[in-house]
Amino acid sequence: MPQPQPATDGRSTRWDDHRAARRIALVRAARKAVHQMGPEVSMDEIATFAKTSKSIVYRYFVDKPGLQLAVGEAVVEQMSVALSEAAQLATTPRAALESMVAVYLEMIAHSPNVYYFVTRTAPGLPFLESMNEIVAVPFAQEMNADAVDAAAWGAGAVGFIRGSGEWWLLNRTEPGAPTREELTDRVTAWLWGGPVGVLARGKP
Repeated sequence: MPQPQPATDGRSTRWDDHRAARRIALVRAARKAVHQMGPEVSMDEIATFAKTSKSIVYRYFVDKPGLQLAVGEAVVEQMSVALSEAAQLATTPRAALESMVAVYLEMIAHSPNVYYFVTRTAPGLPFLESMNEIVAVPFAQEMNADAVDAAAWGAGAVGFIRGSGEWWLLNRTEPGAPTREELTDRVTAWLWGGPVGVLARGKP
């Protein structure tokens, strides 16, 4: 005989909703603070920017790496939406690859400070693993690659795009440096002409 379910405490539900909304607001405030003040921004500065106390920030994130991880998750979610929209417009595998590269480079160009905040510390690894999972592996699978090849290519592709993108961030104001659009074209061509050409198996 099914056991009766315990009654839901309305006050508890409202409190959970409040905490979830407050956490989202703090992540957004932290992201804006990092964007404006740089990746070395302190928790005190983030709390001031969010118009709250540092103790409140720590109540939701425990420590700075926890906040960095939460910001990274928000960035990944935003990129996932952008990639999904771009993938719907891509008519060929090469166009899908170009969209993947373009979305990544657009993200780091929009806010290098936020990018460094979520990648240049211990929490950076989960961020990059997420990029591999939502960006590169699905693309490799579209090429009919098996799971092992898709995982290996995905990790390599994200590493290649990351390295090229970070080089560009440091050198984009130098004479002769490519624009973001030019770098997108070049990285796409390099990836397509290399291992991805094998994965494509004759696709246009």
